[in-house]
Amino acid sequence: MSRRRLLGTAGAAAAVTAASACGGEETKPQEVRYGQVVGQTTDVPEGAGVVFSNSKLVVTQPEKGDYRAFGAACTHGGCTVQEVDEVVRCLCHGSEFDISTGEPVTGPAQAPLESFVVTIDGTDIILESAAES
Repeated sequence: MSRRRLLGTAGAAAAVTAASACGGEETKPQEVRYGQVVGQTTDVPEGAGVVFSNSKLVVTQPEKGDYRAFGAACTHGGCTVQEVDEVVRCLCHGSEFDISTGEPVTGPAQAPLESFVVTIDGTDIILESAAES
């Protein structure tokens, strides 16, 4: 067996082992932030929201004191949403999502943004987990 073939075979075996060790499920970027402060309530305007790029989250405040969190990846093409006012807006292809539910209100996106559970401690916004489907 040539050295090149031996190394190629070893690399393939390592990749299969790594994939099986993880159960084949992709880790969401937000999972590493569970239990951590992802932002401040003072940054989230009432009736709108903000994108926290480091956490890959959109946090909205549809009504005073009611904070919601969604994944920042647009469900149409995977672009990071860029604007949050009365809707969460993806500028790549024009999709817009409801700030209360994450549901699409303007396409081309057909699926809602992924929902997450946050708690508030003083002014800290703490990411707890993915919301149950």
